[in-house]
Amino acid sequence: MRQPSLYIPHGGGPCFFMDDPRHTWIGMEAFLRDLPALLPEQPKAILICSGHWETEGFAFTASANPELVFDYYGFPPHTYELTYPAPGDPVLAAKAAGLLSAAGKPASLDVTRGIDHGVFVPLKVAFPDADVPVVEMSTDVRLDPAQHIAAGRALAPLRDEGVLIVGAGMSFHNMRGYGRTSSTEPSRQFDAWLAEAATSDAAVRSDALARWAEAPSGRFAHPREEHLLPLMVAAGASEAAGERVYSELVMETAISGFRFA
Repeated sequence: MRQPSLYIPHGGGPCFFMDDPRHTWIGMEAFLRDLPALLPEQPKAILICSGHWETEGFAFTASANPELVFDYYGFPPHTYELTYPAPGDPVLAAKAAGLLSAAGKPASLDVTRGIDHGVFVPLKVAFPDADVPVVEMSTDVRLDPAQHIAAGRALAPLRDEGVLIVGAGMSFHNMRGYGRTSSTEPSRQFDAWLAEAATSDAAVRSDALARWAEAPSGRFAHPREEHLLPLMVAAGASEAAGERVYSELVMETAISGFRFA
């Protein structure tokens, strides 16, 4: 069955696997835990674009058994012992790279890189059995939103093969803005704009997202856009209007997630 594409928040570091006395992450964790309910059936594989891997052009992990990349710092020792033994899918990685190449987008395979915390942390919550093959996709270091939308469009046929395309990032990602009440209103301004853009039909959505930096409080929400670009991939992979499936105030900032049928 055809899978949707998703844009999900991945949280802060290994947040879902730490003590959370203030219940900061409880709502986001519940959303991720219930994520399979948004799908028609368990996906045959997951192709997930992370805001934590940038390359010249696009790249895909092509190891059959990807290791974990613990690319977070200063957290409790046990968070560096987390496991997520989901298999890779070299055939899917090659097919994805081929689709991008055929669309004129530079694409490569990386047989040595593992999956970073923007991938294994949310997937460990959503698919705890680690029984769905995972391929990670990088963002292009040039950070061109239109290119990422076009990349998603090129990858769209994979959805008909039961592949779940996911963009993992944070819809608000200003590290200095988290936890400040002064961030709430500007984050809500951007969140309202983003929700309107993402839930529009494909043509309107693509044009709006390509100009996201002109949105109200756009550059406040994303001083650097690497955590927003995975949304462009997920949105580009669908011709249907998006649906906001997650919305919450986290660390005084508005955070959203979207599903594209």
